[in-house]
Amino acid sequence: MLSLKTEKDIWKMRKAGLLTWSAHELVRKIIHAGMTTAELDAEVEKLFERNYAVGMFKGVPGRVPFPAVTCISINEQVVHGIPGDRVIQDGDLVSVDLGCKIDGWCGDSAYTSLIGNVSEDARRVVKVTRDTLNLAIELLGKAKYWSDVAREMAKHVRAEGMSVVESFVGHGVGRTMHEAPQVPNFVYPEFVRYEDFQIKPGLVIAVEPMVNLGTKRVKQLNDYWTIVTADGSLSAHEEHTIGILKSGPFVLTGPPQTEEERKEVEVFFDRYENNK
Repeated sequence: MLSLKTEKDIWKMRKAGLLTWSAHELVRKIIHAGMTTAELDAEVEKLFERNYAVGMFKGVPGRVPFPAVTCISINEQVVHGIPGDRVIQDGDLVSVDLGCKIDGWCGDSAYTSLIGNVSEDARRVVKVTRDTLNLAIELLGKAKYWSDVAREMAKHVRAEGMSVVESFVGHGVGRTMHEAPQVPNFVYPEFVRYEDFQIKPGLVIAVEPMVNLGTKRVKQLNDYWTIVTADGSLSAHEEHTIGILKSGPFVLTGPPQTEEERKEVEVFFDRYENNK
């Protein structure tokens, strides 16, 4: 069942969205060649804990419960990379997916960083992925059904000679991290016939294009979580949680928009730095 939120609920979700944005801002500030992915994950966990938020990824059930608050996926890794002793290298493409729950509401987003002297291919795949997410946000203010948005997302990626990952899709967000509906970044007949949904006020979804430089095919590693491209090509992942208001789409995991929100972000970082 599609769970629509009231406008008041959507604004309550903004706090989780701001903290999620702050976590990515922290990652952008501290990520560098020479640090391990576990070190990066630990700093995000500290930010969440010191702001009384729960990292929603840690403990997610699976054959092995997910052991970290972030998914950190490097180069050919598409999604669900497990932080550990891997050292981030100059030239790496690093996708960080994270989400938290605070005051009963969730936020979820992903951002891909380019580390140092990266290849032109790495720059291209990140740009195309980011542009695809921005296109979706723009179209959410114009389109009637999600299939109208997804069709244009896939068209944009394929026009650049890249492929949309079809094995993983976006999702609804609310009191839990994963709610209905399923939010694919491409269109297929069964979706249009049975699963398509109308874009209307109250809808809150995580839109998350994953774009591969080569084949769309992926495979899972022996850790039971990490997904990689089948041909070893580069992959990028960008995501925002977006609420549909009467006035149109609002990026809940976007940067602060008002002085009040900027002050709230300052509090988040003050707690992180001073353990208050």
